[in-house]
Amino acid sequence: MSKLFVMGMGPGDLGLVAPNATAALSVCSDWVAYGYYLDLLGELSEGKTFHNLPLGEEIGRARLALDLAAEGKNTALISSGDIGIYAMATLVFELLDMQLQGKENHPEWLDVDIEVIPGISAMQAGASRVGAMLGHDFCTISLSDLLTPWETIDKRLHACGAGDFVVSFYNPVSKKRDWQLNHARDVLLQYRPASTPVMIGRQLTRPEEEITFTTLGELDAKDVDMFTMVSVGNSDTKHIVNGEKQWIYTPRGYSKKL
Repeated sequence: MSKLFVMGMGPGDLGLVAPNATAALSVCSDWVAYGYYLDLLGELSEGKTFHNLPLGEEIGRARLALDLAAEGKNTALISSGDIGIYAMATLVFELLDMQLQGKENHPEWLDVDIEVIPGISAMQAGASRVGAMLGHDFCTISLSDLLTPWETIDKRLHACGAGDFVVSFYNPVSKKRDWQLNHARDVLLQYRPASTPVMIGRQLTRPEEEITFTTLGELDAKDVDMFTMVSVGNSDTKHIVNGEKQWIYTPRGYSKKL
């Protein structure tokens, strides 16, 4: 039986691609992904057949990967970060679910052996770059309203603020969306101080990486682009400076024992 490996390749640094993902890539003849992610895999991709579908063709990518695997080809459906977090894995299972409900006409998909391989997410990569920002309870919120109503996103922003969660914002801005991040900032300012530490991570772990330390009050969408992730601390998160080094950490409460 052929296999479909649904995998995350991490934030971009080949050293952060999980060994299980590397092993799976080596046995797959066909790789399905957005072309930029294929480029990041460099020498690992030699001798493979690429299926590069552009941004916006996510459903097409998932269908193609299932079709290729159903034809008997070991196939890798590849995403950056963790493919189960704001990525392609959910589409594969949505399509299988629709087939089981009789809403698709691809019974061959049900015979595909699927294995999901996790990857390091951008929020983990960003947290590691600045210290231990995710040291206590945290959440993630995508600010893209292409698939989720803005009313739902706004409700989650207020819930995050009321719960005092550290939050990592995915899809904070795009060419057509330049106001949502500032709105999110203003919502959180209702619940935590303007001095709350913020990490802006652009092209995390890639050669073009840029890390910016700022505060919630100074956060502005003009300093962020579509290759950026933004993490905002909770009311206890600390920004410390040691000479030329600086760190952000969120304490868990060990001060009581220290």
